[in-house]
Amino acid sequence: MNSSTTPAPVSSAPIRVRIAPSPTGDPHVGTAYIGLINFIYARQRGGQFVLRIEDTDRARFVATSEQMIFDALRWLGLSWDEGPDVGGPYGPYRQSERTEIYREHAEILLANGTAYRCFCTAEDLEAARKHQMAAKLPPRYPGTCRNLTPDQIAENLAAEKPFVIRMAVPTEGETTFRDELRGEITFSHNNVDDQVLMKSDGFPTYHLANVVDDYLMRITDVIRAEEWISSTPKHVLLYQAFGWPQPRFWHMPLLRNIDKSKISKRKNPVSLVYYRQAGFLPQAIINFLGLMGGGMPSPTPVEIVNGAKETEVFSLEEMVQRFEVPNIRLGGPVFDLTKLKWLNSEYLRALPPDTFFAALRETVLSDQYLRDVATLVQSRIETLGEFGNLTAFFFQDNVLPPPEVWVPKKRTPEETLLFAAEQLALLETTDWTTEAIEPALKQLGETHSWSVKENFMLLRAILTGSTMSPPLLESMVVFGKARTLDRLRRFLDTQKKLAANKK
Repeated sequence: MNSSTTPAPVSSAPIRVRIAPSPTGDPHVGTAYIGLINFIYARQRGGQFVLRIEDTDRARFVATSEQMIFDALRWLGLSWDEGPDVGGPYGPYRQSERTEIYREHAEILLANGTAYRCFCTAEDLEAARKHQMAAKLPPRYPGTCRNLTPDQIAENLAAEKPFVIRMAVPTEGETTFRDELRGEITFSHNNVDDQVLMKSDGFPTYHLANVVDDYLMRITDVIRAEEWISSTPKHVLLYQAFGWPQPRFWHMPLLRNIDKSKISKRKNPVSLVYYRQAGFLPQAIINFLGLMGGGMPSPTPVEIVNGAKETEVFSLEEMVQRFEVPNIRLGGPVFDLTKLKWLNSEYLRALPPDTFFAALRETVLSDQYLRDVATLVQSRIETLGEFGNLTAFFFQDNVLPPPEVWVPKKRTPEETLLFAAEQLALLETTDWTTEAIEPALKQLGETHSWSVKENFMLLRAILTGSTMSPPLLESMVVFGKARTLDRLRRFLDTQKKLAANKK
């Protein structure tokens, strides 16, 4: 690798950008945020917007997640020109279908000496990590296999020892690249690890697949979150190793919580599924995300949907016309749920009555949702007028049970809240079926010495606000995972605030 120069970036090629979400769960608002910026950038310049699915992390792969990504992005109005479901000239667009391509390119790196096979076991790596910690050294691969002789490599291969392929980062010097929002950024090679490129299971890591795909798909501009800045020198070194021109890099500021921490599901709903099910309009979500980072012009006296002046309300078409990527502010934009709700209310008030009714029928009053709720209570009511008594929690946004409802007998509020937090952590990683939820919750109860009655009653109280409801697990499935988890998080957050106010 030539560590002292930076390849000339793509210049005159037609603009091509991409987003590359991983199907590991619900589609994330961060995916929509980066997707929107890429979409605007491409549409402003007559370019192509590509959707690529990065599904090589098989341990975290969720089979239903890919379709959820498609549905959520289309709901927001973000259509792509090439992708797994629409095809294109540079497919396949799922990384799991491109594994042979990555193996071929890994062999190129082995042949030119910019990568090497590493036969270290997990135990070897753990021992090295402990040694580095004891010596107060930064954790990194110590280079054990970097200088194996051809005979040693052949011997290990003959013995069928598993191996990974690592990048041979120069031991001296530094790598410099240009960030279009920040200018030149330099990393010393002392701070760049010999990154794994191919795992022992034959799948690539993000770094190799990302660079190979971006080059082969002719991506001219990589617009992604700033958390990838520290990985960019590895990518630049890979472009150099292959002898390829590198794209332009744009690292967008991360979405932040009110307290400036990185946005996370612990403090804000981050699932696009949640926002759709909770009744947020896609126009409001897109508008809100477009305001993040400062790419839109300052509010000007223009007529808007509700006739007000000095507004922050923009349609997607207006954003394409007026958004200026170079004007992005680098300070982390705050994902303020209060502001999003205000913006959503502006759109809701502006809807004609028939359109407002249609929006209700598409979300919280959809035929399917009402049918599922009705099925749960049909055998439990004597008159149709009682329907609302048993089902109110399905249609409420906030439910706050009093302590006498959610604290079981012989339990303290403190230990109950701790167990509720355990329930939340468990449910976040549980498949959303009664067959999966029930044994998982029972096992959790056994681990913490909570009876099934206490366990399920607590969850029922948090979700419904009462000790009486339709069947709990079936109700959770109908209510949906995203909204159930949000209700649990909001309950825990509210209790923490109430406890802090009492001090």
